[in-house]
Amino acid sequence: MLSSSLRKTAAAFGLLPFAVYVLLFLVVPTLIAVGTGFFDTSGAFTLDTVAALGNPVVLGAFGNSFALSALTSVIGALVGAIACYGLLGARPDGALRAVVDSLSGVLAQFGGVMLAFAFVATIGIQGMVTLFLRDTFGVDIFADGVWLYELPGLVLPYLYFQVPLMIITFMPALQALKPTWAEANATLGGSRATYWLRIAGPVLAPSFLGSLLLLFANAFSSYATAAALTSQGSQIVPLQIRSALTSETLLGRENLAGALALGMILVMVVVMAGYSALQARAARWQR
Repeated sequence: MLSSSLRKTAAAFGLLPFAVYVLLFLVVPTLIAVGTGFFDTSGAFTLDTVAALGNPVVLGAFGNSFALSALTSVIGALVGAIACYGLLGARPDGALRAVVDSLSGVLAQFGGVMLAFAFVATIGIQGMVTLFLRDTFGVDIFADGVWLYELPGLVLPYLYFQVPLMIITFMPALQALKPTWAEANATLGGSRATYWLRIAGPVLAPSFLGSLLLLFANAFSSYATAAALTSQGSQIVPLQIRSALTSETLLGRENLAGALALGMILVMVVVMAGYSALQARAARWQR
């Protein structure tokens, strides 16, 4: 039998590969991104690059990112929550739940160029659905402009992975609702509305808000899908970073990508801190 100290040492060594992975692919890139925002190409400390965050173009990119992330997270959270509520009537070990859980796990990670191609092939200018609507019903979905390749066109692709992510994160909270709470409510003469407004609602609120913040962070940090669909301009922050990396003359500021990354990191820290606090509060009801 191993002693307690040896077991702790063995456990620490077991976490070593993960710690190295986090260090190389999370900590080091973050430090580099933050550091380049405060130093020029000669290595001298400067605040000029960070000051570029106040430029109207950069502020507009952050505003677009906030708007896009907020819209898709709210819609994704509402649609996903409704889907989770509908799944409560299905057997936990039934075929429907198994299919939905599997699809949600796959679709929540289905993004980037593949997702962009799927939407282009479906509702692009020469997409299957676009041609069908135009030839059969005379409906041109791009009569007012090719919105798919602009900022509004990112809403549908983002919802494609936001809704499954909501199902994955919010379903455990719904399943944690105890049947005895509903029985106690009915015994005391409470209605179904009373149960959801005064019992289930307050209990689920931290989980719902936490999932909402997670969806916001997911959309705010997404890059590949937007990069594949939006070929012109830098309407959101990740694309602004791409422009800064490929053309250091943007706005006349060198290392602007590092400053933009710093701004994104600050936003993500605030969002994930709120998510962690809400998850800790929600965990009290799921024990």
